[in-house]
Amino acid sequence: MTGIEPGDDLGPCPLCGRPMLAGASVDRHHWVPRKEGGREAATLHTVCHRKIHAVLSEREIAAAYTTPEALRGHPGIAAFLRWVARKPPEFVSPHRRARRH
Repeated sequence: MTGIEPGDDLGPCPLCGRPMLAGASVDRHHWVPRKEGGREAATLHTVCHRKIHAVLSEREIAAAYTTPEALRGHPGIAAFLRWVARKPPEFVSPHRRARRH
């Protein structure tokens, strides 16, 4: 085996702190959106990544929410984190991603 295999432990999610497992339950998130010139990215749970973009526009992210700490301070994200804390690491939300620009 070489590289990352589905189900491999990727460590804790920078946003929610739950363990991440390689596969469909993880995504890459740019701390500053690429559209706003960002390059640095991290692996997050897909459900966490989708929540960020459902609650905040790319402009809002670039202006004030470029770190996990800042994101956790947003009331909508904080409420989501309390909810998702009880979900298993491989949980993927069945609803569609909201588009905010």
